[in-house]
This record gives sequence, C-alpha cells and structure tokens, in this order.
Amino acid sequence: MAERGFAAIAFDPSYTGESGGEPRNVASPDINTEDFSAAVDYLGLQAFVDRERIGVTGICGWGGMALNAVAVDKRVKAVVAVTMYDMTRVMAKGYNDSVTLEQRTQMLEQLSRQRWEDAERGTPAYGPPMNELKGGEAQFLVDYHDYYKTPRGFHPRSVNSNASWTVTNPLSFMNMPFLSYIKEIAPRPMLLIHGEKAHSRYFSETAFAAAAEPKELLIITGANHVDLYDRKDKVPFDRIAEFFGRSL
Repeated sequence: MAERGFAAIAFDPSYTGESGGEPRNVASPDINTEDFSAAVDYLGLQAFVDRERIGVTGICGWGGMALNAVAVDKRVKAVVAVTMYDMTRVMAKGYNDSVTLEQRTQMLEQLSRQRWEDAERGTPAYGPPMNELKGGEAQFLVDYHDYYKTPRGFHPRSVNSNASWTVTNPLSFMNMPFLSYIKEIAPRPMLLIHGEKAHSRYFSETAFAAAAEPKELLIITGANHVDLYDRKDKVPFDRIAEFFGRSL
C-alpha cells in the first residue's frame, strides 16, 4: 500500500513479536481491538497524515479485530478485511459452529482450572508448537504449515512459526462476539476479501450478510486462506488501493 502512495503503518499486536507486554504470546479481543485504535492515535499525530482520511486493513484473525475496532472507532473512514477469521466465533463454537454446549462447557472447565495452575506456578502454560504436522491433517492445516513453517512466511519471533499461544488464550474470546455491532460500521464503507477455496470463507460471507451498506464482498477465484497472506498474484492490491482511494 505504501508503494501505491498511502502512508501505511504495520504493527505487531500487543504481547507478540516486537510489541511489548507480558506474558508473551497472548491474544485478546479487547486489547487487540485497542491496538488498532492506538495505531490510529499514532497516525493522527503525524503532520503528513490527514486525520479525516484514515483507513484500516486487517488480515486473518486481525481482520475480525479490525472490524470490531472500526465499529467503535469513528475516526476510521473505511475498512478492508482480508481472509478474515472471526476468532470469537471459532473459539466459542468451533469451525462451522460444530461445538456442542457440552463440549464448550467442558473446555471452559478445563481452561478455568488451568488458571489456578498458572497462578500457582507464576507463569502461563503454553500449548505445543504451532503448525507442526504429524500426518493426516486437514488441508487448511497443511496450508498453514506451508506458510508459517517454511521460508515463505517463517519468522523466529512469530507465534505461529516458532512458538505457541498460552493454553488459556481462548478464554477471553469465548463470550465476547466481535461482530455484534458490525452494522455500526456504516455508513463508512467496508470491503471483505476472501479466497474461493478458503475453509474460512464463511466468516466473511456471514459478516457481509450481517453488515449494513455500503459493503462489498470480493471472492478471489482459486485462492485458499493463506494465499491472501502473500501471493502477489492473488492479493488484489489494486482493488484495495482503488477502494481506499474512493472511500477516503
């Protein structure tokens, strides 16, 4: 986007990568929503930035957080969510809303008690390293491995490449649905972009159905979920630039 003439800031969410905060490798529906507004704070202090022409782009799990942030932060004038995950939905209900109430209750029991174990030890427990394959995984998990665990997308300080999230990380997501106020993004425009073959496509489709106009849903032919992370022949940069150029 910077190459297309936009002033752009990319940031690591709190508790990950180059951002600060302890414990490490924690995500939060509240804090990570706030991260977007903090970036808007920073941009608005730059003399070369027009405060009335700020847009937001969120990718994957931070696509859902971007929509949540823009719903509440009226300074943002347009939003794009690419290959979006609604992490509150998938953690609360599983993929395709397949988790039963009994399963959800059992998970919450386990995670709640894990907090006592963490408190007694004075440090959080972490899950197994992310995106390692043992054989027989679903294709979308193979796709994640092919991105995060290869030179294509590996980074030594990436949670999904070289570490894991805290075991209790899902707790805060499980009763805070992101998209409750998605209609309040309007009348500011929204563009949702997803791959035709992405396992996560239903997140964008249901978000689009719930949102108010003006809204656009762009499905990229032949693309899977991770293709829209980095495949320059599939990420519709020109379309995104045109959207922001028109909307801002």
